Amino acid sequence: MNLQQVKQRFGIIGNAPLLNRALEVAIQVAPTDISVLVTGESGTGKEIIPQVIHHLSSRKHGEYIAVNCGAIPEGTIDSELFGHEKGSFTGAHGSRQGYFEVANGGTIFLDEVAELPMQTQVRLLRVLETGEFIRVGSSKVIKTNVRVVAATNENMQKAITSGKFREDLFYRLSTVPIPLPSLRIRKEDIYLLFRKFASDFADKYRMPAVRLSEDAVQLVNNYSWPGNIRQLKNLVEQISVIETSRELDAATFASYLPEEREKVPAILGDSGSGENYSERELMYKILFDMKKDLTDLKKLVIELVNQGGDFSLNNDQAAVVNRMYKEVNPTFGQSRILPSPSEKAAEDFPATSETNDFEAHEEVEESLSLEDREKELIQKALEKHRGKRKYAAAELGISERTLYRKIKEYNLME
Repeated sequence: MNLQQVKQRFGIIGNAPLLNRALEVAIQVAPTDISVLVTGESGTGKEIIPQVIHHLSSRKHGEYIAVNCGAIPEGTIDSELFGHEKGSFTGAHGSRQGYFEVANGGTIFLDEVAELPMQTQVRLLRVLETGEFIRVGSSKVIKTNVRVVAATNENMQKAITSGKFREDLFYRLSTVPIPLPSLRIRKEDIYLLFRKFASDFADKYRMPAVRLSEDAVQLVNNYSWPGNIRQLKNLVEQISVIETSRELDAATFASYLPEEREKVPAILGDSGSGENYSERELMYKILFDMKKDLTDLKKLVIELVNQGGDFSLNNDQAAVVNRMYKEVNPTFGQSRILPSPSEKAAEDFPATSETNDFEAHEEVEESLSLEDREKELIQKALEKHRGKRKYAAAELGISERTLYRKIKEYNLME
C-alpha cells in the first residue's frame, strides 16, 4: 500500500514533508515486529501511527488495544496491563487477564508511556526482552507475543535525566523513533484541515459549511496552534455551531482564538512539550526560580563591589541598587566606594545598625520556602479529608497522581 492509499484509508489530511516521512517510516516498519516510539506535541495525532502499523502488519487480524498510561491510577496499572489473581489485593474478587494476555498475537499501543510508574517500567522491559510476564499476585510465568507501539509528548531525555524514566526501556521502545511534526510546522496543511473539519461538522449538524475570507485564511495559517490538530478541530466545531454567518472574516475568527502566552523555554523546554506541570505547580516553579535568580544577582553584585569590581553606575542605577541592597547588607558601601558618574551615588549607601534584622529576615525567608508551604498545604488537605487523596487533590487543584508523587516526595503520613 502506497502513501496516498494509506492517507485515504485512515483519513489523514496533509502533504507536509515531515508528515509524509513519518507515514513512510510507519509503512516500512509495519511488516516487522520492531518496537516503535511515536513522539510529538499533544494533539498532533500520534494515535494514527500505531493504527497504520497494526493494520499493515501480519497482526492485523489480532487484537489491537490502545492504553492511555496517564489515565490509569498507579495502584492498578500493573493489574490492567498484566492481570491479577484472585485475592491479590483488596477488591480482586476473581482472576483477570491483563492487556498483554488478551492482545497475544496482536498489538498494544501505550499512549503517554512516560507516565508509567517505575515498577511498571521494569515489568514492561521484561515483556519486551523475553515475551514473559507474571500476573499480580501470581508466581506463574506467562508467555505472550505482542507488538508494542508507544507514544509520548514528553522530552524523554529530560525524563531519563530526572530519573522519571528508565534509559534501558527508552532504548528498547525506540528501536524505530517516529517524530510527528506540530501543526505550526505544517503551514501548508492548516487550511486543508480546516476545510475538512468544516465539511465534517456541516454533515454532522446538517448545516452549510463555514468558510473563511482571505484575511481569515492568512490568520489561520499564521497562528501557532499550541493545541495542534485537536485545538483546530474543536475550534471549527465551536464556530460551526455558534456562528450564524457561514463566512468568517479575520476579526470574527480571531475572537475565538485564545491569547497566545509568552513562551518560557527555561521552564517548559525548547521542544514546546516540556514537563507536565499543572498550573499551580508551574506557578510554584516560576516563583521559586525568580527568587533564586534574584538571590544570585544580589550575591553577585555584593561580591563585585566588595572585591573592587571595575564597573560604574549612573545615578538612577545607583538608587536602584541602594533600595535593593539596603536590606541585604546595611553596611554596604561603607568600606567600598561604588564608582559612578557622581559622588552622590556613593553616598546613597549609609551605614545602619539593622544587620541583625537582615539575618533574622533571611532565616524566616528560608523557613517559609515554597517547598515548606506546599508540604504544609498538602498535609492540611489530607488531614481535612481524612487521608482521602481524591478529595484532597481536588481541593489542591492537582491530579491524584501528582498528589501521590508529592506525598512520597515529602514523606507525608496519611
